[in-house]
Amino acid sequence: MNRIVAQGCLALSMTLVGSYVALSKPLVAAMPVFLLAWLRFAIGALAMLHWLRKPAEEPPLDAATRRLLFVEALLGNFLFSICMLYGVSMSSAAAAGVIMAAIPAVVAVLGWLWLGERLRPRTLAAIALAVLGIALLASARSPGAQTEQALWGYALLMGAVFCEASYAVIGKRLSARLSARRITALINLWGLILMTPPGLWAALHFDWGSTPFWVWPLLLFYALAASIWTVWLWMTGLRGVSAAEAGVFTVMLPISASLVGVLVLGERLTTLQWAAMGLALGGLFLATRPTR
Repeated sequence: MNRIVAQGCLALSMTLVGSYVALSKPLVAAMPVFLLAWLRFAIGALAMLHWLRKPAEEPPLDAATRRLLFVEALLGNFLFSICMLYGVSMSSAAAAGVIMAAIPAVVAVLGWLWLGERLRPRTLAAIALAVLGIALLASARSPGAQTEQALWGYALLMGAVFCEASYAVIGKRLSARLSARRITALINLWGLILMTPPGLWAALHFDWGSTPFWVWPLLLFYALAASIWTVWLWMTGLRGVSAAEAGVFTVMLPISASLVGVLVLGERLTTLQWAAMGLALGGLFLATRPTR
């Protein structure tokens, strides 16, 4: 694959992730988290039925690949959705952008733990800046939010960061074995299976008639972006660059999430939160700056 095309796919994928992370804030105010996540996977499954079929050139799924697909869906789809949706509902989209800036540092740590990659001094400095940024954010009082609730939201968003970083690491291995379309469809199907029990329970207790009309087009965008577009773009881009280089493009996630929160949702950042964003982005710059 052309390198420029691969990089464009990765950048667009992370921009869309940041956008739907921020736009999930009004969605979780109108609909229960488990119902929202279940509808997301259901819409995605209907749109990708034809992607489940095995291409002729692909080998049959072995036990190791099946396990990787399940873990990818469990962390990157199921748990990420729960942590992200509840975390944003308890804090803010702008705060989510600050915390999501820690993704490259977490990817580096997971690469060290799982793949035996060496942590360079610059990477350690990036991790330290990301931790300082999140600590500063936790000490700042969010406008319109209670401190204790916001802290729980930050903790859940950190869980989402771990899930997203795991998704990025596992995705590189899967993309070497399966097509981007099939990976997208299979992990979404696992997400639907995992989310169906709590989703059905939430659906039975939800007042459908009270849902404003604007929720449905926003839900459709969220479902297509989260289940199809971002996953397909990310897995496609991973075929053209290394996993380490792909981590550079996670910079688009916190930037787009914070911009949507401030410009579209009317949120504002306090001085401490702007300082936290500066520290987080400084760590992001160190983590993703190319080596000479």
